[in-house]
Amino acid sequence: MRRWLDKPYYSLHAMLQERFHEKVYKLSLNGGMTCPNRDGTLGTRGCIFCSAGGSGDFAADRLLSVTKQIEQQKALITQKRPVHKFIAYFQAYTNTYAPVPYLEKLFREAICHPDIVALSIGTRPDCLGDDVLDLLDRLNRIKPVWVELGLQTIHEDTARYIRRGYTLDCFEKAVKDLRARSLEVIVHTILGLPGENRERTLQTIRYLNGQPIQGIKLQLLHVLKGTDLALDYERGLFETLTMESYLTLLIACLERLSPDIVVHRLTGDGPKDLLIAPVWSSAKRTVLNELHRRMKLENTWQGRLYHSTEE
Repeated sequence: MRRWLDKPYYSLHAMLQERFHEKVYKLSLNGGMTCPNRDGTLGTRGCIFCSAGGSGDFAADRLLSVTKQIEQQKALITQKRPVHKFIAYFQAYTNTYAPVPYLEKLFREAICHPDIVALSIGTRPDCLGDDVLDLLDRLNRIKPVWVELGLQTIHEDTARYIRRGYTLDCFEKAVKDLRARSLEVIVHTILGLPGENRERTLQTIRYLNGQPIQGIKLQLLHVLKGTDLALDYERGLFETLTMESYLTLLIACLERLSPDIVVHRLTGDGPKDLLIAPVWSSAKRTVLNELHRRMKLENTWQGRLYHSTEE
């Protein structure tokens, strides 16, 4: 029987306990890659919200080997907590945007580390050629491989504004190709994008319920220094969500999300030295505590705690 433990949604913690029977932490690694939105293939400035670090601002030093990155990140965690199992997470930029021999060396070094129980790869749907998919298929026979796709929204006008650089058809093909090889798919969404109201956001959630995905990240929109999004924010072209409005929207998403989809993230905490807005988001623990308090008060907790069970 699936147990959702202490959350009214299928949390990453619950899924990891089911699979590995103990606490598992992600190690954020840097494969030294770039992105077609930065190298001139599609553009040079990246997605409108993306920092110079390519969403890998918390990743390890790219100049170190993968093994040394793993050991460095492990040391930071184990000095505070008795953890023995880890997920190797290639986060910065587009982590399938390189020749396959390079990718294979990188990923094999990570997945073959004795303390790594799964490999998670952040990438774009338009950077998954057949040769890359075949590599991921081979790696998935060693240990579980998760592929994280940055969809953000299903709405093409918003996608053009954020300079995503690919269509929804491309995303759907990538998901189909990944699932044909039994690779797990985690989708990134952003709540609070300019022009995205409650209904448009919920349309994205309903759409994803109909896709064969296994996980989702519900990310709060951050405005970071050095991004083109920051320029629009400073011009007053949009406002970021308050904590109250974010929690209201987030709860609406969770209430409508398929109970079989694992929730890998509920907010986000941009680097404090880069964060312009919303400042309240830096208190991540406070945000999560308030979320769970509100869900209890609104009876969401009892209604969904054992909504989905498996014998």
